[in-house]
Amino acid sequence: MSIKHNIVLFLSFLGFISCLEVRSQEHPSLILTQSGVEKIRKELGNVPLFDATLKKVKAEVDAEIALGIETPIPKDFSGGYTHEKHKRNFLIMQKAGVLFQILKDETYAVYIRNMLFQYEAMYKDLPVHPQTRSYARGKLFWQCLNDSNWLVYTSQAYDCIYDWLSKKERKKLEKNLFKPFADFISVENPQFFNRVHNHSTWGNAAVGMIGLVMQDDELIERALYGLQDDGLPVGAKDNDGGLIREEGQQTGFLANIDEPFSPDGYYTEGPYYQRYAMYPFLVFAEALQNVRPDLKIFEHKKGVLLKSVNALLNLTDADGKFFPLNDGQKGMSYYSRELVTAVDIAYYYGGLNPQLLSIAEKQNGVLLDDSGLAVALAVRDGKSKPFEKKSINLTDGSDGKQGGVGVLRADNEELTLVFKYAAQGLSHGHYDKLSFSMYNQGNEVIQDYGLARFVNIEQKGGGNYLKENKTWAKQSIAHNTVIQNESSHYNGKYEIGSKHHSSLNFIDISKEDFQIISAKEENAYAGTLLLRTLVMLKNSKAQKPLVLDVMKVVSNQKNQYDFPFYFKGQVIETNFDYTTYNTMQTLGEKYGYQHLWLEAKGKPVSEVSQFSFLNNEVFYTISTATNANDELLFTRIGANDPEFNLRRDAGYMIRRNAQNTVFASVIEPHGGYSHVSEFSVDAKTHIQNLKVIYDDEDYTAINIVFTGGDEKVLIIANKNTGKLKEHNLIINDKVFNWKGPYHYSIIK
Repeated sequence: MSIKHNIVLFLSFLGFISCLEVRSQEHPSLILTQSGVEKIRKELGNVPLFDATLKKVKAEVDAEIALGIETPIPKDFSGGYTHEKHKRNFLIMQKAGVLFQILKDETYAVYIRNMLFQYEAMYKDLPVHPQTRSYARGKLFWQCLNDSNWLVYTSQAYDCIYDWLSKKERKKLEKNLFKPFADFISVENPQFFNRVHNHSTWGNAAVGMIGLVMQDDELIERALYGLQDDGLPVGAKDNDGGLIREEGQQTGFLANIDEPFSPDGYYTEGPYYQRYAMYPFLVFAEALQNVRPDLKIFEHKKGVLLKSVNALLNLTDADGKFFPLNDGQKGMSYYSRELVTAVDIAYYYGGLNPQLLSIAEKQNGVLLDDSGLAVALAVRDGKSKPFEKKSINLTDGSDGKQGGVGVLRADNEELTLVFKYAAQGLSHGHYDKLSFSMYNQGNEVIQDYGLARFVNIEQKGGGNYLKENKTWAKQSIAHNTVIQNESSHYNGKYEIGSKHHSSLNFIDISKEDFQIISAKEENAYAGTLLLRTLVMLKNSKAQKPLVLDVMKVVSNQKNQYDFPFYFKGQVIETNFDYTTYNTMQTLGEKYGYQHLWLEAKGKPVSEVSQFSFLNNEVFYTISTATNANDELLFTRIGANDPEFNLRRDAGYMIRRNAQNTVFASVIEPHGGYSHVSEFSVDAKTHIQNLKVIYDDEDYTAINIVFTGGDEKVLIIANKNTGKLKEHNLIINDKVFNWKGPYHYSIIK
């Protein structure tokens, strides 16, 4: 080999070493960057929203530092002392790291270093967590999921003090704490790490983010693409009965973007878990954008991560609370820390959408990083515009072809209708095909129960899912949909439900005064077709928008059908007589029926049965076209619930025995009551009559008669729903001609 060639090799080697040295100095680089920190320091004192957030975070961290460091031996479930202490530690470490970078105060670096070395001393000999409930037990926490939470946040703290630490300190932490930690939640727990689920998203992000800080390419590849040989059998399940491994399934962070998200950004597990997963999705994506821009992560799957933020914000009521589809705790909202992260990152990397700024203003806080500064600067400069929540249809499934969720809105969310015709939703899914819920502003009117869990309340099952989540909350009878022969959709079996989904029949949300969505379900019950159409419309005789609900059932045999409405409010009146029961009995023995008390039973006395209730000073009437043999039941949740785990909410149900039938109802807000003036206004329904005037395989027609004589007809095309398809139908000697999937007109 020539001397010249040796010199070239030597210079190339020096260049390689130089690049490594430069790269090793590029800290922080995950959520903060060196240039970003410099810009933040220059702007301090001139950006009110950022300055206020910084002040609040500093006060919080300073108070925690004053208490000293404690890393107790783990022993508790969620909500217990050791669980909450380790959770508090990782949250404070992350914030302390940011404060160190922005304020250049070594107090915060010292605090993080000392805490990390306490964990390093503990972790070497730490056994798995003593609580055995989880399918993947952690070490610091009862499940690997929470261990991953710890590493996602702690990796950010480590990134912030990386250059401040000595090489010896870094080596010790990485050898004894970070690398073993990453291996434990991945290689040692493939059933947790190597799947498509929000759990795995946290695990992937945790391993990937610490890999980015440590410049460990093997960990980064493991995070992005999963473990190649994990030994997991096809069909393995978690504690909730959800599949861990399906045939040919890809794993890793990219697979967790590709599979659960539809092209519209809807996350198949539902908005509650989408909110939870948005933090690891977006902070890891931000870190990859900073350290591995070659991956173009925010362009992956046509930018679905950024789209998902808009989808999630649209899945909220007027108060910002997420609709509790599938497993979802009521009250969770876009004020959560995960959504502060989502809004800021989506604004910064997603084209500077000024509508997101109005959400940030409501949140009254920003991330203390590059994206948070960008948001705060834009808010300061008056660039904010209101976030417009309009009617929307979000597809489900990785290809957008596994059903979806439609949200119809009228008059600035005076009325909001949520229609779920989605896929199963992985292990957090419920058996509620074609279910719906209804809101007036932030008030639930017709509710979805949500989950049966008291998150992080130790006294209630260690803060974990209660058995009633399976026996009640997931079952079909817990939702506003049709139930056949007192059994749940798909017999309440995940293996069946995960293979099927509902499908959109048609939708038209182009008109403000008439919006319609229709979907069908063919597999919930063998031999039975369910077709539900929901309409939000305005009528001149009514001051408020109302909902027309048409559930068509076609079966190959006679069945018992139950059709419940879980209303929120006080019963006002009915147009039928009923008998109340002083000694209550349960409505059934299984599939959730064992949790329902039968409080009263009545029979229809006219073609339309009407039930009125009062909710937050607004009257509502449910008018249903009924048959003489129908039963009208009032129920209450809470039977067979000795530990009072379920809310004692009320329901109203139509029970019918038939082979083929149509449940046609109008849900009508009207008038109001003032507790101050003690006046009631417009307290009576405007619906005089409601009939199914035509029904066959091709068409279903509903006639609505309003008080005062205004009469209208809705005709639904059950098949052939193309926009240009021409239809001709004769009903009661009257000819109807129209084009498209529906016809709505005045008869007289």
